[in-house]
Amino acid sequence: MELHLRGRTAAVTGGSKGIGQGIARELAREGVNLHLAARHGDELKLVSDDIAERFGVTVETHAVDLSQRDARDAFAQEIAGVDILVNCAGAIPGGGLDQVDEDTWRQSWELKLFGYVGISRIVYKAMCDRRRGVIINIIGAGGVLTGAGYVAGGAGNSALINFTRSLGGEAVRYGVRVVGINPGPVDTPRLTYLHKLAEEKVAAPDLDAFRRQRGRNMAYGRPAKVDEITGLVAFLASDRAAYLTGEVINVDGGIIARGGTPGDPIGSNA
Repeated sequence: MELHLRGRTAAVTGGSKGIGQGIARELAREGVNLHLAARHGDELKLVSDDIAERFGVTVETHAVDLSQRDARDAFAQEIAGVDILVNCAGAIPGGGLDQVDEDTWRQSWELKLFGYVGISRIVYKAMCDRRRGVIINIIGAGGVLTGAGYVAGGAGNSALINFTRSLGGEAVRYGVRVVGINPGPVDTPRLTYLHKLAEEKVAAPDLDAFRRQRGRNMAYGRPAKVDEITGLVAFLASDRAAYLTGEVINVDGGIIARGGTPGDPIGSNA
């Protein structure tokens, strides 16, 4: 499918690893020039150099802590002229109300919830002034399902779902679109890390059974592949999705449809 994205410019936050890096590569494959933002400049440069060489697009990097309001606002002003904004930076830790202290709760929301809102506030206005542009928020299935063990993430993601739908409904007045994606578990380094933490709590004789059960708990016996998320991002960014705004699409292998399955690591990537 020809998406006709070549020559456009996108900003991707969290672009140095995981889903964000996958999105950057997918858009570059379509000929999109990039602004990539992440905390660690060295990692970002390695990714950007590889993308630029492989796909022949322009890649600008921004080593920035998006949890800091002044730095976030400065970044948003720098990239306000982009055609596409993909908010993907930030992961909210799991845990119950008695396990996630207030500082951790605030810090994680500052990066993801207020990060998405703060960057969008500036970029959305610029897009409305030009009467074109697309904002895509990578949120998370935990924002739809309730679970006391992911209370900070579920609450934050729920807010982002409402934010995306509300802004997307208004955006049509200005020729702009705002959409979102809720990934379930995705095969990224973060998911590997979370699985390792979970396995450390399991006695050695039970480890194989634990791993088999974890596989059975996932749709099709596996987490999503990164490109099963990124292909949708490219489609949503294109004019092929020109009539789609104010929607948040679940890419979770049916976790939400079946009401959640015990053991599904719903908050693993978002």
